[in-house]
Amino acid sequence: MGEVYSHLSEEERQVIQIEIGNGTGVRAMARMLGRNASTISREIKRNTWFPSNESESYRPYRPARLKTGPWTGRYYVAGPAQRKADRRRAAARRPFRLSDDRLWSWVAERLRRGRSPLLISGRLRVDFPDDALMRVCPETIYRRIHADGSRRDRWARCLPRGHRRRRRRGGRRTPRFPIPGRTPIHERPFDPGDRGGFGHWEADSVIGTGCHLHTEVERRTRFPMARIIPDKTAGASLDAQPSLFSALPPDARPGVTYDNGTEFARHAELRDGLGMATYFADPYSSRQRGSNENRNGMIRRYLPKRAAISPDMTRDMQEIVDETDNRPMRELGYRTPAEAFTDELPDLQTKQGRCTYK
Repeated sequence: MGEVYSHLSEEERQVIQIEIGNGTGVRAMARMLGRNASTISREIKRNTWFPSNESESYRPYRPARLKTGPWTGRYYVAGPAQRKADRRRAAARRPFRLSDDRLWSWVAERLRRGRSPLLISGRLRVDFPDDALMRVCPETIYRRIHADGSRRDRWARCLPRGHRRRRRRGGRRTPRFPIPGRTPIHERPFDPGDRGGFGHWEADSVIGTGCHLHTEVERRTRFPMARIIPDKTAGASLDAQPSLFSALPPDARPGVTYDNGTEFARHAELRDGLGMATYFADPYSSRQRGSNENRNGMIRRYLPKRAAISPDMTRDMQEIVDETDNRPMRELGYRTPAEAFTDELPDLQTKQGRCTYK
């Protein structure tokens, strides 16, 4: 059986107060109390008391010659130390809002349906507009899911991305390979948030085990296309793009925006071969390519990370893309990306006489 740990008692804190006044060292106090020296050190640092802590407005005047002692300096006092410890213990035992069974059962049912915590939190206000108890923020749901290993194993798989670990905000910071002839996104003829024009695409890769996917998403209609590529190299990505874009009329593919991955280092060949303008988002700014990131997230529901992808999965991959194409989206007025993309083509057909896309 392992060691049993306990909090310092008020009597022990009184001993610490007395021994500090006697000039006793931390290790000597630890031996006296039968505690670890780190416990005593942390206790003194954590609960060193300033009189102003009890009343911020009470700062008694002292002449310069008398500015000494506990009223003007750091001081360890057992009583205030015990009160601070009691407050911290009470706050630590405060339960999450999701400790309510009725609220958690409602949230759990939506998690099983694949709803994100953000949608669950927002929908509560619609379904229970007058019930203040049926409220929870997305962060509380995430904390409930990741509170311990058993909950994480059960509920993390229900999250749209299926992440078993919460990621640090800001992402990783690693050196990037410089891409020759790179045109930054700020030189694109429209703002990153402007989706009025049709035919500009966003490209990325979906990493698998064995092979990978090269994906393209049209910004206005969110229409995705994908091809299986054998590896994440510039040559493999370049070979996939003509097969995706050659069937489209030129006005349906004026340009494409990449991230800063090395697989897009040969972008100039696509520009010269198909006449498509190429742009690159800022480093670590995936929000500038939000359409592609969103559609890749949908594909990840069917091909999670470390999923095996092989060249003979072309039909399965196309079924996944078709399912994504035919999923209604609120941003499109609850039309599907396939319907929105098809609606744009007659205008191009009128301009060019005949559309070659099938």
